Amino acid sequence: MATSMEVDTPGAGVMAVQGTTGSVSVSVHPLVIMNISEHWTRARAQEGKPVQVLGALIGQQKGRQIEVMNSIELAFDIVEGDIIINMEYYHTKEEQFKQVFSEMDFLGWYTTGELPSVSDIKIHKQIFQIYESPLFLKLNPFARNTDLPISVFESVIDLVSGEATVLFVQLDYTLATEEAERIGVDHVARMSSGDTGDNSAVAEHLQAQHSAIKMLHNRIALILQYIQAVEKGEVPKDHDVLREVYSLCYRLPVLSTLRFKEDYYNITRDAASLQTSKAEG
Repeated sequence: MATSMEVDTPGAGVMAVQGTTGSVSVSVHPLVIMNISEHWTRARAQEGKPVQVLGALIGQQKGRQIEVMNSIELAFDIVEGDIIINMEYYHTKEEQFKQVFSEMDFLGWYTTGELPSVSDIKIHKQIFQIYESPLFLKLNPFARNTDLPISVFESVIDLVSGEATVLFVQLDYTLATEEAERIGVDHVARMSSGDTGDNSAVAEHLQAQHSAIKMLHNRIALILQYIQAVEKGEVPKDHDVLREVYSLCYRLPVLSTLRFKEDYYNITRDAASLQTSKAEG
């Protein structure tokens, strides 16, 4: 079973006539772009040369609004020069991601390369077996412009020389990011190196949080010392201060709610699982 192949030469005659507009609005999360980039980079390192990779796009669709939120890798075989997707492998991966991302559905597929080609059309026809209106996302790992090197397409059926033909229509897309993704992408883009002293926004954010927590700890310790001194009779009681301390303590049980405990447990469990996976890897 093959999982990669040499990059195809872009073909012609696969795009719809100029002026054809898309029927959906698409937003793409940075996680998808990072997943595809990592997939291609890993395959290139393993093969020792640039290769084409394939994967599935998953997310949510509400009416004409499509949000591509994540991706999974696909396996395929090369039969007489054509890519044949391993559907059994896909269905296994679908069962797995449905257990974790039950709210997400299959939306389309991705690959790497330059312009859409005849080979992409052949693969797209296979995707019809999974989803009747799939998206197609192509990432160009060799792009040298400042824009994101991805293009998103949908397919239409048009008459070419009297025959019904599958053609691509390019779609406009937007980036849909959550706070965690923005911090993560910024950290990757501006990661400190040995040659520069620049820090990413995430490092600055964590440093500010550390300083705030350290200051809070020092102030709580000071309050505790005052209460202990009052109990021992070492300092006179100040009822105004004691009322402020009581008010502060009265707000603390908010952190002991059931929702807080569940969220804290889930975060701790996920962090432990991640550390275990890294250690085993």
